[in-house]
Amino acid sequence: MQLTYWAEHAWLDTNVEPGVALDVTDGRITAVRKGIVAPPQGATVLRGLTIPGLANAHSHAFHRALRGIVQVGSGTFWTWREFMYQVASRLTPETYFELARAVYAEMALAGITSVGEFHYVHHAPGGTPYADPNAMGEALIAAAADAGIRITLLDTAYLSSAIRDKHSGEAPNKHQLRFSDGTADAWAERAALLKDSDHARIGAAIHSVRAVPAAQLRTVAEWAAARQAPLHVHLSEQTAENDACLAAHGCTPTRLLADHGVLGPRTTGVHNTHLTDEDIALLGGASTGTCMCPTTERDLADGIGPAAALQRAGSPLSLGSDSHAVIDLLEEARAMELNERLRTRARGHWTAAALLRAATADGHAALGWPDAGRLEPGALADFTTVALDSVRTAGPVPRLAAETAVFAATAADVRDTVVGGRHVVRSGVHALIPDVAGSLAASIAAVRGG
Repeated sequence: MQLTYWAEHAWLDTNVEPGVALDVTDGRITAVRKGIVAPPQGATVLRGLTIPGLANAHSHAFHRALRGIVQVGSGTFWTWREFMYQVASRLTPETYFELARAVYAEMALAGITSVGEFHYVHHAPGGTPYADPNAMGEALIAAAADAGIRITLLDTAYLSSAIRDKHSGEAPNKHQLRFSDGTADAWAERAALLKDSDHARIGAAIHSVRAVPAAQLRTVAEWAAARQAPLHVHLSEQTAENDACLAAHGCTPTRLLADHGVLGPRTTGVHNTHLTDEDIALLGGASTGTCMCPTTERDLADGIGPAAALQRAGSPLSLGSDSHAVIDLLEEARAMELNERLRTRARGHWTAAALLRAATADGHAALGWPDAGRLEPGALADFTTVALDSVRTAGPVPRLAAETAVFAATAADVRDTVVGGRHVVRSGVHALIPDVAGSLAASIAAVRGG
């Protein structure tokens, strides 16, 4: 099927071009024609700034049900976690499908065309496997398909509740039993049943050095390596994780991962907040990526990670909405820069173009979609258009439209989202799920309980 989209303005990696025609055949861009001053006959018109589709490199879809309720009173990461366990305990394959479908539709409305789902709710409460041992993961894959976006299911090994000693971990608590396969070998056997498809990639994740004993880290890493699959890991999000690792192993979590073959160019550390200089050198030297989730990191009072130093060391940056306190990759992009300004009291750590690359091409690469995130021939026809005439974005100098989008626009300014050439969001309305807000309200009510 051949289509043409005409972009009023388009960001072509280094600069904004007016009047760009994007020819699409069978879900891929076949030509990018610049200087097309008026829409070609039959072309779909995209008014605003068209950029590559955004990649949400770190998501826990069910956390969307926590929005609002965890802001009552005060608390810590650990009290927040208790709310999270309560919601997780109510998930079934059916309710998770409905919730994730709505959440992924919200992402499409925000210009996100690919999501990395860090998935660890595998079994029924108490840990009993479903008849289909991947019923929960398959529900997420189906939800993304219904919402019209791509997914990388980062099937997560989660085996213990805490580090016990150098060789083993504490048994999962009652909430965590449904997360655990018992051993890394059992996790690998189950995860191997999941298959890639046109809209889905299967990757792996190590929840954390707390949740996977050191002796079993290499099993997960080798599973991912054998499949050339992405491998993600929560890394040094909390100082308590670092302290426990130092006490048991005499080293930081980063060094532990390095010593067990986890780091490398297909690996992404999520958060990477509390790192030593040696940690930064290890991650950068191995070309291990960093996924920053600024809105979650500040929402949970985790801290500001050394993103600029990591990138200088050789760690590619990507962005995620994580707990979905908000779903807005433009906010995540500018927050990374603004957080660094607060930390250093200096401006200009990343250009708008660099932040867009983190939100697009580098995010897709971290999720195993290296052919997405660019407006060029041969790339997947995944792109989104940001309005330049809203109350937030009106009046830009056209050549500075990228700066306007990154530093002023929000998810509410996303006008159109195209995935594989399919117009999933048109003029701010989801073409497949017209009432996304209603779907969110109903599916969240089903898992929040009383």
